Amino acid sequence: MVFSLFKRKKENNLYTIGFYNLENLFDTVDDPNTLDDDFTPNGFKKWSLKRYKRKLYKLAKTISEVGNEATKMPPVLMGIAEVENKEVVEDLIGAESLKDFNYGYVHYDSPDERGIDTGLIYHKDYFEVLHSEPITLLIYEENGVRDTTRDILYVKGLLNKEEVHIFVNHWPSRRDGDRETSFKRVQAADTILEFMKGIESEIASPNYIIMGDFNDGPNSESIKRLMQSEQLFNPMEKLLTPERGSANYKKSWLLFDQILVSHNFFNYQKGTHSFAHANIFDEKYLTEFKGKYKGTPYRTYAGRKYIGGYSDHFPVYIQLKYNK
Repeated sequence: MVFSLFKRKKENNLYTIGFYNLENLFDTVDDPNTLDDDFTPNGFKKWSLKRYKRKLYKLAKTISEVGNEATKMPPVLMGIAEVENKEVVEDLIGAESLKDFNYGYVHYDSPDERGIDTGLIYHKDYFEVLHSEPITLLIYEENGVRDTTRDILYVKGLLNKEEVHIFVNHWPSRRDGDRETSFKRVQAADTILEFMKGIESEIASPNYIIMGDFNDGPNSESIKRLMQSEQLFNPMEKLLTPERGSANYKKSWLLFDQILVSHNFFNYQKGTHSFAHANIFDEKYLTEFKGKYKGTPYRTYAGRKYIGGYSDHFPVYIQLKYNK
């Protein structure tokens, strides 16, 4: 039974917060307002209900196991990217490995032309949502045409009764080139920093958790721009090595998936949370087990070919210790 697998140790005050790019979690229904045709039964990827349910099962199993070796329970917060709509998020938390936990979610439809959004899954026993909203990312190409990319999801809530401010991101891709698109991700960083100013005008020393697929690594200009606020710490910075990352491109490891926290998480005052650990959840079952891509993320599709994996990204996570 799932309850015995995640039996909670009372003396263990660790809580997992993760992020996972789910790689095109689409339902099978054609949305006439978005470019989701590929992920329909008649699309070139031949996306079917059977394949959809298989992916849900695998993703839910993965999420349930992120960080549980130390916490003996699934994550209390999990940011997600590349979900088509609220229905697929509901299907995800209703899948086998998550359905017995008291999960809720926050999701807004974004203007992304493919219809993919970000979201936040939260364990209602440990987290209460106070406010949420999508932050519009206004980015324009050189010709003045708007790039309708994903919104940034903002959620204010209480984690074990301590107020936290969470940003879930999926920044513009590098599809048209790293340098050519860098300004878009810098704009995304500036958008968050501007929003933070508004929070700080009302709250002294807020607790920030900024997570996402930034499509930039820890040393990129956009992430360095975020760090200029001097409020944030990036525990992911030391995790990227030539042998390890959260995604792999042309046999090189990348760490586009990151979780940044404010320096407040390094205090030990009673009733607060302290940073304990950061890691990439790159368990062997999430990897290709043979061939030239052995050890890289076991994805759902390789081009047009369905291979039935999990995602082209590994989840990343941090753990916070609650100070009693």
